[in-house]
Amino acid sequence: MGVGEFLSGGVADVRRTARGFRWGRRAQVPRSAEPFVQPPTGTVFDTGWARRPSVVAAREVAQRVGLEPLFRAQVRTRVEGLDVLERLDGPVIFVANHASHLDTPLLLLSLPDSWRRRTAVAAAADYFFDTWWKAVGSSLVFNTFPIDRRGGSMAATPGEVLADGWSLVVYPEGTRSRDGWLQGFRMGAAYLAQTHGVPVVPVAHRGTFAAMPRGAGWPSRHEGRRREVTVRFGEPLRAREGESVRDFAPRIKDAVAALLDEERTSWYEARLRSAAGTTPDPAGPDVATWRRVWAQTEPVVTEPHAGRRPAPWSRLRAEVAGRARSALER
Repeated sequence: MGVGEFLSGGVADVRRTARGFRWGRRAQVPRSAEPFVQPPTGTVFDTGWARRPSVVAAREVAQRVGLEPLFRAQVRTRVEGLDVLERLDGPVIFVANHASHLDTPLLLLSLPDSWRRRTAVAAAADYFFDTWWKAVGSSLVFNTFPIDRRGGSMAATPGEVLADGWSLVVYPEGTRSRDGWLQGFRMGAAYLAQTHGVPVVPVAHRGTFAAMPRGAGWPSRHEGRRREVTVRFGEPLRAREGESVRDFAPRIKDAVAALLDEERTSWYEARLRSAAGTTPDPAGPDVATWRRVWAQTEPVVTEPHAGRRPAPWSRLRAEVAGRARSALER
């Protein structure tokens, strides 16, 4: 072997070695080829104590003495359709749109005492139960129980709470809306109602996003005045004989959409459009995000102030909101 052949062979060996060396310390085995490891399950949170008679009595005091006066001091509330509960007996599932942390206290404080004392709220385990103080506080004040959105095991399922005679508050969107408009509904509430044979009471919140949107830590005011928030209860729905969960869930969403339409128009107009299947899409118009948010932050006004000319900023906001509604109704 000549010197030239020896050197060329040595260079080739060095190149092969360099290509095979883990210069970046990267794994030699592709990640997809690694052995499967079962992900850890969610933490089990026991909230059964929050439904004991002594805690129910303590919650009544906390809501009446602490929560309600504070809530009323920050927002003006209006409740519509509460008479539907007079025709119901036993547990129900309140299915509502979710745009703000104000939704739960608004709904609970609007219920008659006998209903509120026997109502539990399904809450996200990864948000309200990630620390002990949030878990204890939300369970004590709002009677929440955790729902693991990632599939972990829970101490009590919604079905078990229903079976014990408690009504439920469920937000099928799964999280608060980022722009105030209705998001897609999951089918959990429809499944629970069909499985346990309980009615669904649709509920629509209006004005809570404007008062305290996602990311805000305290309710805001409009021109120095408390914002008005509205909760509207609709006629109860039951799963029809032979109706699948996949068919029942859209009916629930349509009922909430009709209540939101009623809030923007009138009871008669909303009923006509609901019967004709022309209720505006509750997901909102296909416009820029800032316009969608701006339309939802329009103040809720039940009676215009006579002789008072709206400020230019309010007129511009109303104009944008009107255009958004026009685009929604097309």
